[in-house]
Amino acid sequence: MIRLRLLPWDYGIRNLFRRPGRSALTLGALGLVVLLVLLVVGFLRGLETSLAVSDDPRVVLVHALGTSQNVETSSVAGRIPALLTASLSGIQRRYGTAYVSPEIYLGTRVPAGENDRQTLGLVRGVSPAALVVRRQVQIVEGRWPGPGEVLAGRLAAAKLSRDEQALAVGQAILFEGRTWRISGRFAAAGSALEAELWCPLDDLQQALKRQDLTLVAVTLAPGASPAEIDEFCKERLDLELEATPETDYYASLHRHYRPVRILAWLVACMVAGAGAFAGLNTMYGAVVGRVRELATLQTLGFVRRAIALSLVQEATVLAAAATLAAAVVAVALLNGLAVRFTMGAFVLRIDSTALVLGCGTGLLLGLIGAIPPAIRAMRMPVAEGLKAV
Repeated sequence: MIRLRLLPWDYGIRNLFRRPGRSALTLGALGLVVLLVLLVVGFLRGLETSLAVSDDPRVVLVHALGTSQNVETSSVAGRIPALLTASLSGIQRRYGTAYVSPEIYLGTRVPAGENDRQTLGLVRGVSPAALVVRRQVQIVEGRWPGPGEVLAGRLAAAKLSRDEQALAVGQAILFEGRTWRISGRFAAAGSALEAELWCPLDDLQQALKRQDLTLVAVTLAPGASPAEIDEFCKERLDLELEATPETDYYASLHRHYRPVRILAWLVACMVAGAGAFAGLNTMYGAVVGRVRELATLQTLGFVRRAIALSLVQEATVLAAAATLAAAVVAVALLNGLAVRFTMGAFVLRIDSTALVLGCGTGLLLGLIGAIPPAIRAMRMPVAEGLKAV
């Protein structure tokens, strides 16, 4: 059995530095492709994570009949929270207080202040009971809002296309014809709630000139079933209520955004495909410019398979360097970047899944771009290569 004599490992590495211009262009092109793939995957991971952590399996939303897909259009009577508290035994209670949160939830135009530009903000009128029902919420700065004040979510500024300082504690914001003062900021474990503005329920009702509610969020006691609330809604036909577990509500949103996720994956595949063709074209150019060198290596006794493996090695090392650079840039600059969306806002997540997919794509591009030129190098006649200019 004849042992295959390979070219020295450092030969391929030195070749990358002999042509710094071409190597830099290839490095930049591959790095840009990997960065775009990481950006798309980070967008998908951020959207999916935001929807996944937003629901609470113990919370049930009571809203108007037929509005489960668009809860913001719901309208229920203001007496519903007291009626639920008195009629249901499966509600979580502590020190005699029922975990029932009456809420008004709406999208409203928020002017920028210094000009006429307006953006759509998400406002939720709540009572202090919201803090025990919405267990993800934690006030990280300031305090609970008093009359004429609002509590801003961590991503509310991104949703409103504003600078973080515009929603700092003490700043003012205008919506629904009133000026509100920022009393504090809250985080909600990355959930969709972080894009909202919370204000006292009574104040929002006065600003809107309405006494009804959008929904009532109820926390079930341990071991209780949503069936009790659902049965109550079906028995009280006069109230025209419907109960939707919060897990089902966000699952429907997940299905609603499925076309967006599919489109994003298609974009990622198209970017990777374009990168593969770009790498293929670059490697072909590299082989054409080194015809005499490759033919000379064959006259020195190196078989074509060894030369082809050296070309693959060069491309793989270059792709690995580009992938590493793109991953560092993505983690440093893209991870945690806030993105506006119809449902509110979320952050890009360059997590382990995104890094595996992005780095795998980069290394695969290096291999795909190197194999066809390597095959061409194996088929090239030595005499023809030595005569090449």
